[in-house]
Amino acid sequence: MEIKEFQKLIAERYQQRDLSRGTPKTFMWFVEEVGELATALADEKTTQKEKEEEFADILAWLCTLANINDIDIEKACIEKYQKNCPKGFK
Repeated sequence: MEIKEFQKLIAERYQQRDLSRGTPKTFMWFVEEVGELATALADEKTTQKEKEEEFADILAWLCTLANINDIDIEKACIEKYQKNCPKGFK
C-alpha cells in the first residue's frame, strides 16, 4: 500500500469525526500515541507485534492530522526528502 492510499483509507473511515474534533485535539491524540510508542520502545518486555501496532497508530494519527489540514503526506515527503535532501540526511 502506498502512503497516499493509506492516508485515503484513514480519511474514508474517520474524516468526519476528525474534522469535528479539530487540529488541536487531534494533535493531542497524536502526542499520546507518540508517548505510547516511547513507553513500548523503552520496555524490554514489549513484543515486536506491540511495537508494530504503536508505529501503525502513529502513522494513522499523522495521516489524520494531514487530512484535516489538507496535506498530502506522500507529496510532502517526496518534495522534502527525495527531490531536495535536507541538511544532515546526505
